[in-house]
Amino acid sequence: QVQLAESGGGLVQAGGSLSLSCVASGSMFSAYAMGWYRQAPGKQRELVAIITIGGSYTNYADSVSGRFTISRDNAKNTLYLQMNSLKPEDTAVYYCNAGYYRPSGYDPAYWGQGTQVTVSS
Repeated sequence: QVQLAESGGGLVQAGGSLSLSCVASGSMFSAYAMGWYRQAPGKQRELVAIITIGGSYTNYADSVSGRFTISRDNAKNTLYLQMNSLKPEDTAVYYCNAGYYRPSGYDPAYWGQGTQVTVSS
């Protein structure tokens, strides 16, 4: 089992940037594909970005493609999400996830507690 702890959320003006981090402990970070999800008030949790074990493949939701970048440092057991050109609709709780990348897509397994991102207009 892996434990995940997100940090880096906060309040930012539209057009600004934030960088989220997620530190993993308790199991082998490099054994998992990783993802970032978000959940806005009154909405379902949605997948924002994923990255495979070695970092060679990434994929993004259409709503964030070109603005967000997912990356990982397996030596530091850390996942990152760089968010640029933020919009008010990016406001949500962001969750780090460890899982498996299968032929059918990303399969989430372990969740962090989440970090709040608020973008003001």
